[in-house]
Amino acid sequence: MKGAASLFRSTVGKKAIMAVTGLLLFGFVFVHMAGNLKVYQGAEKLNAYGEFLREVGAPILPHGQLLWIARLVLLGAVGLHLWAATTLTLQSWAARPERYATKRAVQATYASRTMRWGGVIVALFVLYHLADLTLGWTNSSFQPGKPYENLVASFSNPLVAGLYIAANLVLGLHLFHGLWSLFQSLGWNHPKFNPWRRGFATAFAGIVTLGNVSFPVSVLMGWVS
Repeated sequence: MKGAASLFRSTVGKKAIMAVTGLLLFGFVFVHMAGNLKVYQGAEKLNAYGEFLREVGAPILPHGQLLWIARLVLLGAVGLHLWAATTLTLQSWAARPERYATKRAVQATYASRTMRWGGVIVALFVLYHLADLTLGWTNSSFQPGKPYENLVASFSNPLVAGLYIAANLVLGLHLFHGLWSLFQSLGWNHPKFNPWRRGFATAFAGIVTLGNVSFPVSVLMGWVS
């Protein structure tokens, strides 16, 4: 218990929590995007994929229960990730109570300067995404067990499609800087490996962003209907 408590109190422990939860969330967003690519194979394929996810764990667990357990674990990871990021930020501010007279973004990218707010925006987007395409609270045309029809109905609204596009552009920036920082937190920070780190972070964030943005764009353009 003392070891766990010290992990949550120490700066190193909080960075470790951010790294572990970040890895979990990076894996999820990639698998989630890849699974949703089945939308281009038609309603039958995407709906069958959605049903497969709800059947995982049966007959040991009731229908859909393992999927909800996974969702709760992911939400917990998001919460821990935000908590660690917030407390580390507050510690950084407390250690430097006086602001610099002039701000200089030395070796800072746009992604890194917007990392904190980007995390909040992504967290709010996740909650809206669940309410929209999982629970159907914000989608008047929602049909349980019909992810293809729900996706088309939701993204047929230009406002909703625009929200998803904007949120996924923010997510892309967050993924890029998050991966870059993750390698540094794990000690993989060396001039010899930095070009590889940047290339991997750019490719990963770009693939996820392009995949996710393609869904609302394809519905608006009539390619998916």
